[in-house]
Amino acid sequence: MAKRDFYEVLGVNKSASTDEIKSAYRKLAKKYHPDINKEPGAEEKFKEVQEAWDVLGDEKKRQMYDQFGMAAFEQGASTGGAGNPFSGAGFGSQGFGGVDLGDIFNSFFGGGRSSRRANVGPQRGEDTLQRIRIQFMDAILGKKVLVPVEYDEPCQTCGGSGAKSASSIKTCSRCGGRGYVTGTQRTLFGTMETQQVCPECGGRGKIITDKCPDCGGKGYKHVKRDMEVNIPAGINQGQQIRVRGKGEHGINGGENGDLYLEIVIVPHQYFKRDGNDIHIDIPISFVDATLGKKIDVPTVYGTCEVDIPAGTQPNSILRLKGRGIKDMRKGTPGDQYLHVLIKTPTKLSKEQKKLLEQYRDSEGKDESIFEKFMKAFKK
Repeated sequence: MAKRDFYEVLGVNKSASTDEIKSAYRKLAKKYHPDINKEPGAEEKFKEVQEAWDVLGDEKKRQMYDQFGMAAFEQGASTGGAGNPFSGAGFGSQGFGGVDLGDIFNSFFGGGRSSRRANVGPQRGEDTLQRIRIQFMDAILGKKVLVPVEYDEPCQTCGGSGAKSASSIKTCSRCGGRGYVTGTQRTLFGTMETQQVCPECGGRGKIITDKCPDCGGKGYKHVKRDMEVNIPAGINQGQQIRVRGKGEHGINGGENGDLYLEIVIVPHQYFKRDGNDIHIDIPISFVDATLGKKIDVPTVYGTCEVDIPAGTQPNSILRLKGRGIKDMRKGTPGDQYLHVLIKTPTKLSKEQKKLLEQYRDSEGKDESIFEKFMKAFKK
């Protein structure tokens, strides 16, 4: 029976790139692999997909196939193989009923017997995350704060060994101190040797006959304490501070992971932060906006004298260069921006009202601002 077109088998166009062909092969091989798919005909489809990849995955064989078709590989000519595209693709680990697909593919593609070695050495503990709330000005200026933390520290009594004494530590008889035991695994392609963590010693290679009375053989103790942490000046919302060795405890004598403190900043009543810049609303009277005035305004570093120019308009923004937050790395400061809010009084004394009426009368026959607007609007 004539073979199907290899491009049709993989479901790609003849103009497909090598990466597209490889991607299509991976999906189909995973779908029809006999150890995964037990449906009738799956094994035959898998072989067909493999044969298509052996040709199209090899540049020279693909060129011959494009020019001569299957005739290029008849009379005993071997399609060889394009290699195992699953290597480095995250498809070689366990995930289908405990079967190591990396071992299966290595065996199927000529890798012979394979083994899966247990990780019996010291393993570093996992990192942990904790959020802490700090005040706005503490983030700007920096401060030392006390943070309540919980973590596992090595037992001082046994030095982290978990044993009452050195003589209480014996080599595991089941694994001979290796930390792993060997076994066999049956697959479609034969029997493979495997290596797994020793169930007797848990991968340590040693057995404790007399446990430390202080830690119960664990080798560590859970502690709660207040730890002083330095909050660097200029730190921002969401940034993290790393505290070494205060994460989860390690395995088989491995070191602790690290603790990451994520900063949550309590908003300020008046100051608003944008990167390293500070923004603040400054209310002034319409008289001061009209005539101009020198005023003292608050900044994150104290008050600063500012000249409000005469004729300042509502929503004007004045810039105070270098009065923002100092960059944590470069040390260069941002700026502070003053958003001018001109307040109109709602209550006037008789004298104030009289003076304002005199000002309006002094304008004479000149058009008012609104009259000028209406005149332009009618045009």
